[in-house]
Amino acid sequence: MSADVAFTELMDYQRQTEALAQVMGRLSWDQETVMPRGAAEQRAEEMAALEGVLHARRTDPRLAEWLELAEPEDEEDEAQLRLIRRSHERATKVPGRLAQEIARVTSAAQGIWAEARAADDVSMFLPTLTEVVRLKREEAAALAGGRDRYDALIDDYEPSATAASISAIFDRMRPRLVALREAVLGAEVQPQPLTGHFGLEAQVRMARDLAATFGYDWTRGRMDMAVHPFSSGSGSDVRITTRVVEADPFNCFYSTIHEVGHAAYELGIDPDYALTPIGAGVSMGVHESQSRIYENQLGRSRAFTGWLYGRMSERFGDFGIADAVAFYATANRVQSGYIRTEADEVHYNLHIMMRFDLERGLIRGTLEPEDLEEAWNTRFLEDFGVAVDRPSHGMLQDVHWSVGLFGYFPTYALGNVYAGCLMKAIRAAVPDLDDQLARGDTSGATGWLRENLQRHGGLYRPHETVTRACGFEPTEEPLLDYLEEKFRGIYRL
Repeated sequence: MSADVAFTELMDYQRQTEALAQVMGRLSWDQETVMPRGAAEQRAEEMAALEGVLHARRTDPRLAEWLELAEPEDEEDEAQLRLIRRSHERATKVPGRLAQEIARVTSAAQGIWAEARAADDVSMFLPTLTEVVRLKREEAAALAGGRDRYDALIDDYEPSATAASISAIFDRMRPRLVALREAVLGAEVQPQPLTGHFGLEAQVRMARDLAATFGYDWTRGRMDMAVHPFSSGSGSDVRITTRVVEADPFNCFYSTIHEVGHAAYELGIDPDYALTPIGAGVSMGVHESQSRIYENQLGRSRAFTGWLYGRMSERFGDFGIADAVAFYATANRVQSGYIRTEADEVHYNLHIMMRFDLERGLIRGTLEPEDLEEAWNTRFLEDFGVAVDRPSHGMLQDVHWSVGLFGYFPTYALGNVYAGCLMKAIRAAVPDLDDQLARGDTSGATGWLRENLQRHGGLYRPHETVTRACGFEPTEEPLLDYLEEKFRGIYRL
């Protein structure tokens, strides 16, 4: 078999694998949005069956033969081969039985977690969490091959990152974040909260308008409700979800903008890469940089919130905020809340640091699931100065552990770090950015991101993707500088 034939056969085979993975993703979307509650047990079996098919394809001996013979002609071919080889090597380390069992258990766990969260009852979820942790420890051990087990799981979401490298970043970030938080919470000037009632239908209409404002392509997407907002899909079918709290429209609006950032990344990838390994976001850290920059650096900027204040005043009338300047402060109000997804920019990374330490302990075996609630509550009180009042505000608030996403959490903070660097580059490249945002025009920023980062998909490695876009090596400094300038200004420090 010639190198050309080997590469062609490999890519044809991989395209089918990628298509099947998209089908599995659509089943997950369905489960979290519109699936009947009574279908959970059957869906778990369906997910396990499909995972079995995918695992068999990813470990097929022909892959090794094709990879040995195929030769790349350009950097795109090189990236395709690198990612297929990586997937094949990882898949062959995990027994098919284990891969299917993880898919089955985590599928069923989503519904159990949601019911436990609604009932504020950890005991309803603990047996399932214990089983998920057992399976993920087994998977981590298989992947690690003697390395750190938690590092092996991080590699699924941020290739080449390690617990040590992430800890070093967090150690550098924490002092400045804590100092800024203490200064802000002790400031004499405190923004007003929103007051009033904001109906579900009106919020959804506004959320749809905001999605369009940030460039969401409704011909290739849709928006639904979910307990925990997420984005799903790639190529020409990328869906978003949001949630509504009628006393807090920011929950809906900024969740929507956040998920549009994820969706825009997938929709912005070169269409020639569709249904190939490089036809998706390169890592969750880079993915999160897109959602966080859409939500925060753009969506919560002084310029854009001025525009949003006018639109909300038209839709909802008086909601207790006197003018656009006060609204900007309200949209960026800092408080020690329980919920990560609702956390302000000052507190958000502290939430991630806590979860990083806890889940690392769960995978390494230094923390057992039955001790997680106490560990969570103790750490939360230490870090945030507030006692957790109920489980849905504590260890039950996030969906991630129920679905086995151990190693995912630190990528949220890495995404913020990347976003800080990208925003510095955008401001240099788009000098009239604030004038555009004040008109509700996000195209200068989103167009820059599409051209310089999103279109490349998985062509480059994560760190290289951000470095090429920014023109400099990413560090945490631009993010911390941005946060200090922004919040010291708002709180007149």
